[in-house]
Amino acid sequence: MLKIKGGTPLKGSVKAAGAKNSMTKLLVASLLSDKRCVFFNVPDILDVEITVDLCREIGSEIHWDRKEGVIEIVTKHLKTTYIPQRFSGSNRIPILMIGALLGRTDEDIIVPTAGGCKIGRRPIDFHLTAMEKLGATIEYREMKKEGAYFARAHQGLRGTVIELPYPSVGATENTILASCRAKGTTVIKNAAIEPEIVDLVLFLQKLGVAIVVDVDRTIRIQPAQEFFEVEHTVITDRIEAASLGMLAISTQGRVFVEGAQHFNMITFLNKLRELGAGFHVRNNGIEFFYRGPLKGGILLETDVHPGFLTDWQQPFVALLTQAEGHSIVHETVYENRFGYTETLKEMGADIQHFTQCLGSVPCRFKSQNYCHSIVVKGPTPLVSKDITIPDLRAGFAYVIAALMAPDVSMISGAHYLDRGYEHLVEKLSSLGADISRESATKKPVTAVA
Repeated sequence: MLKIKGGTPLKGSVKAAGAKNSMTKLLVASLLSDKRCVFFNVPDILDVEITVDLCREIGSEIHWDRKEGVIEIVTKHLKTTYIPQRFSGSNRIPILMIGALLGRTDEDIIVPTAGGCKIGRRPIDFHLTAMEKLGATIEYREMKKEGAYFARAHQGLRGTVIELPYPSVGATENTILASCRAKGTTVIKNAAIEPEIVDLVLFLQKLGVAIVVDVDRTIRIQPAQEFFEVEHTVITDRIEAASLGMLAISTQGRVFVEGAQHFNMITFLNKLRELGAGFHVRNNGIEFFYRGPLKGGILLETDVHPGFLTDWQQPFVALLTQAEGHSIVHETVYENRFGYTETLKEMGADIQHFTQCLGSVPCRFKSQNYCHSIVVKGPTPLVSKDITIPDLRAGFAYVIAALMAPDVSMISGAHYLDRGYEHLVEKLSSLGADISRESATKKPVTAVA
């Protein structure tokens, strides 16, 4: 549980960690070969810890220097191709084991159902269809309390042309991983091209795969003829960098985020400009600061990269509660990502929900009665409150709200934040935040949706 007393502007310098959504996938990608891989700038977060445990389960030898942020991994032999049910629901990584292991073993690969935050459906139909086009056989079976996917490719995988119905990050990653050991060239059309995907591509090229990303969302993969040892530095986490920047602005402070990469945050920074928030791009990071009353009246629509990242949306909504006027937020990536706003409303935010698409970005949820658009009216003063975190990014929105409110808020469910934010309490404390971890038994927390 976190205890936060708000009302203090955050000031100082802090370093953003390596990207959660890159590092976890890179660990899985290392399983393609029996060569040693060394990763630098590794974030010390729970999702990496879970992925390390998963890789060890199937035979990886791993040394993790948490202090230096370095992981060395080598998987000389597969000990098993069965991912235990205890990994079900922990995160979305197990499903990527299908792509990573299909080309390395003739045995059945058994993985539990996908997990992660409860922010909407995460169907894996795109994953399965792509694997089957490459020559895999996949079936779903009920096992114990939850189901699992059984995948095999006894005749080997063969490259082909695959067009994804939607540029899904997970489906793109899984298809890339499977293609690295398929016979012949694989072409993925309508692929995701997020910076984390590009980081994966760079790693795979070092590993020995011939792979290129074209400008029209097309990725071409020729399988590796030989694998090599790799050293790779993980990109900075653009979600954490933006989140820290929004904390600085919302508390009317000034924070330099070391390692924040301009190119990967262009869309986010444009929205800060629209709000009238301040930032300076430096050689080794970005400085964020409050430069006067925030101007609302903006339209924000989440989208696949290079659009506005859906994981930036929740903390940005917390920021919008302090902007003058009415602002619209249209969520087009997940259909159930505004549940957290009920708590913000209880803290004083003026937020209205709509099932209509309040924007121009093509949306999969049109006319499906999902509340996937909101109007935020500001500025509104927020009050402190006891809060329960429902998911990772909503949790950070609550941290922002608690730091803007003048009194003490108690936030339970801090383990969600530990999944994606490295040493959060220590980092925020160094910036002047009044924040600490408390025993959950010290004060009851009111559960809210």
